[in-house]
Amino acid sequence: MTNWKNYTRESRIAYFSMEIGLSADIPTYSGGLGILAGDTIKSAADLKLPMVAVTLASRKGYFRQVVDQEGWQKELPVDWKPESFMELLPTKVLVTIEERDVKVQAWLYRVKSPTGGEVPVLFLDTDIPGNVEQDRRITDHLYGGDLTYRLKQEIVLGIGGARALDALGFSIRKYHMNEGHASFLTLELLSRARRPIEETWDERAAWDTQHVLGQCVFTTHTPVEAGHDRFPYDMIQQIMGEPVPLTLLKELAGKNELNMTMLALNLSRYVNGVAKRHGEVSKSLFPGFEIHAITNGVHPFTWASPYFVTLFDKYIPSWAHEPELLVRVDNIPDEELWEAHCGAKAYLFQYIQETTGTEMDPDVLTIGFARRFATYKRGDLIFSDIERLTRMGEGKLQLVFGGKAHPKDIPGKQLIQKIIGQIKSLYPKIKIAYLENYNMDVAYRLLPGVDLWLNNPIRPLEASGTSGMKAALNGVPNFSVLDGWWIEGHIEGVTGWSIGPPPEKNPSQENHSDEDANDLYDKLENLIMPMFYHDREAWIRVMKNAIGKNAYYFNTHVMMRRYVTEAYIR
Repeated sequence: MTNWKNYTRESRIAYFSMEIGLSADIPTYSGGLGILAGDTIKSAADLKLPMVAVTLASRKGYFRQVVDQEGWQKELPVDWKPESFMELLPTKVLVTIEERDVKVQAWLYRVKSPTGGEVPVLFLDTDIPGNVEQDRRITDHLYGGDLTYRLKQEIVLGIGGARALDALGFSIRKYHMNEGHASFLTLELLSRARRPIEETWDERAAWDTQHVLGQCVFTTHTPVEAGHDRFPYDMIQQIMGEPVPLTLLKELAGKNELNMTMLALNLSRYVNGVAKRHGEVSKSLFPGFEIHAITNGVHPFTWASPYFVTLFDKYIPSWAHEPELLVRVDNIPDEELWEAHCGAKAYLFQYIQETTGTEMDPDVLTIGFARRFATYKRGDLIFSDIERLTRMGEGKLQLVFGGKAHPKDIPGKQLIQKIIGQIKSLYPKIKIAYLENYNMDVAYRLLPGVDLWLNNPIRPLEASGTSGMKAALNGVPNFSVLDGWWIEGHIEGVTGWSIGPPPEKNPSQENHSDEDANDLYDKLENLIMPMFYHDREAWIRVMKNAIGKNAYYFNTHVMMRRYVTEAYIR
């Protein structure tokens, strides 16, 4: 095993993320943000990029979802042991919380690539003898607790993470904050860069913000104002004290309350959104800042089903490390592509039968919808007109759902309950399955196994939408609202289909669910279903286009090359 000190021999990019999804066995992720972070790290290893990642140990995970007989989501802790997967590093650091010294330790996980590349990931943990009980629990629950708990976690991530890297001997050339949760690391860098006041005779000038600017990269993922973490300044002073003078902090993070996104924006030389449209939306949310756009991607080898891995290996050698070669998808005979898809579909249907008892028909058009259950994602849009859905879909449509609602999101839980109710009321005319406890393992079965991937959020709230990229990698066409990445990947009837009017004819702030639902039904009934059932050759052509025109580009290899050239070496 590599001595961990070997990782400190060259300077690295430090990638900070509150959540990182590397495997279902390490449940330190809740959804798209964490999965993206995991895919980012895997591609960095594939490309042999000098990176080190920092996150929280989240000893009790996000939560394990159980849906009861009434369709109501219950949350159970996911207890896992870092020592089963990781090596405890010998150095501990201190952070100050409520005037107490809180010890922070780091577990090391190595992400290794077949190319020989390795990326160390540090999982920060406060469950240490000597810390008081409430401090030992800080790194237990991902996104758990109240605002005070969140603030303490973000102190551990940003300040504790920066101190851990320094104490372990890492030389950092750039700090990349994946969302605003880690923004406090800028305050740690500011304190390090502070010049003696007698050199400047000016308290404000002593704090070298320009030096910190040159060290930081910030990626924002949240396209709505309310989604950015904010903390009252009296809470900041009570829990953190004054890591920098309050007047300076208000100048950097907001006059009335501390906005973590504003703090990162003001102290990062390079800032980006995660799709072209999201970059534009972010500029409107934070006018005056230069915000670029690097569209998200997915890690090819992680998300290709075993059936497609075999197929790609046979006809497109080296695809996993050079995914741009997927443009050669026409090398694959149609019948072999369809056979691989049928294998993935059978794999999913076996899982559905084992977990839900529902026996799906492999010959029926099967639509998948799985993501975090927030109301803006409109998981029930396809049920807008039950009579029409039944009329056109009886015996010809099957639906598979999955996803968790945040424990405090009551409307999201009610949405799950509504869908569970439709399972019972529409059976047997339309078979519907809800896959409990949606995680990386369930996604690995679900995404490649459906025939069509559905996504219909309220515009412009889809920052990117990487689940659709995973579907495209497996030849599953997207049927989606034109938002996030799909604006860039969509060619109507070629790579998939759109829902609702095009962006230029519909301002992003206007949403009419009735119009979107009607368009969904019209295209499903008049374009998609006829092609699936009566023109298999045309359907396979769309599947190939999803791979050759979407998956070849929307992957984390392409994404990371852009981060290197546009953000890291500036």
